[in-house]
Amino acid sequence: MALERLRIGIDLGGTKIAGVALDSEGATRAEGRVPTPRGDYGGTLAAVADLVAALEAEAGTGGASVGVGMPGAVSRTTGLIKNANSVWLNGKPFARDLSARLNRPVRVENDANCLAVSEAVDGAGAGAGIVWAVILGTGVGSGIAVESRALAGRNVIAGEWGHNPLPWPQDDERPGPACYCGRHGCIETWLSGPGLAADFHRSTGETWKGEAIVAAALSGEARARASLARYLDRLGRGIAHVVNILDPDVIVLGGGLSRIESIVAALPEAIAPHVFSDAFDTPVRASLHGDASGVRGAAWLWEDTE
Repeated sequence: MALERLRIGIDLGGTKIAGVALDSEGATRAEGRVPTPRGDYGGTLAAVADLVAALEAEAGTGGASVGVGMPGAVSRTTGLIKNANSVWLNGKPFARDLSARLNRPVRVENDANCLAVSEAVDGAGAGAGIVWAVILGTGVGSGIAVESRALAGRNVIAGEWGHNPLPWPQDDERPGPACYCGRHGCIETWLSGPGLAADFHRSTGETWKGEAIVAAALSGEARARASLARYLDRLGRGIAHVVNILDPDVIVLGGGLSRIESIVAALPEAIAPHVFSDAFDTPVRASLHGDASGVRGAAWLWEDTE
């Protein structure tokens, strides 16, 4: 009897590499994780290849398809990695090298797009035509899935939402905080966890982490509540700007800040006033698969091979 061909997904992060093997129904047949060999390109290639082999051994099958999600992209001009915060991968032919090492084709996609694909296939956006997945964590980004496939764009930057300016800025939001990209007022500087902490510091002079601000706000602390209210207003504006361009069928939230139920529940009301329509009824949902969405989405990059 022929062995079932599985899909392996790899989430290549800056500190860890996670892997999963999914069957055709999306059930997990094997999973694992290893530390990322930081600063070591050859070591990273070897770690990914060894993890693929371990997953196949655990699942009892070989020849699985392999998809990789990473915080960066493969340049369509050069075939080299660009925009990765795991900087030792930039300028390297990672996709080609991994394919040669595994002796099979691989698909490499931005990790935010993998989140969108995961949630579009069997998550909070299952059955939707256009899924926009927003990541709210240490950084801010997003990914787009159309009919359960990643939309990368001509320049492989579709969904790079975090490095656009905060829309409809108020006077005290100009020019905005300095961003590591060299500009001021990027959405990431306002809507990341560190961005929330920076807002609290500007208004109180005190240094609190984002988690502490949220916990205090939920318990009724006035200064934290005010900071979280400003955050929600900015998030509503930032999301509405994309809704006016993309008009997705579902908005899925991922990252640490997406786990705050009060933010998810209040977002539609914060978005609606800025949407260029007589009504706004787009569902806003937390990701169904949570932290596993990226690795599952990497596996589903081969969803079209059935």
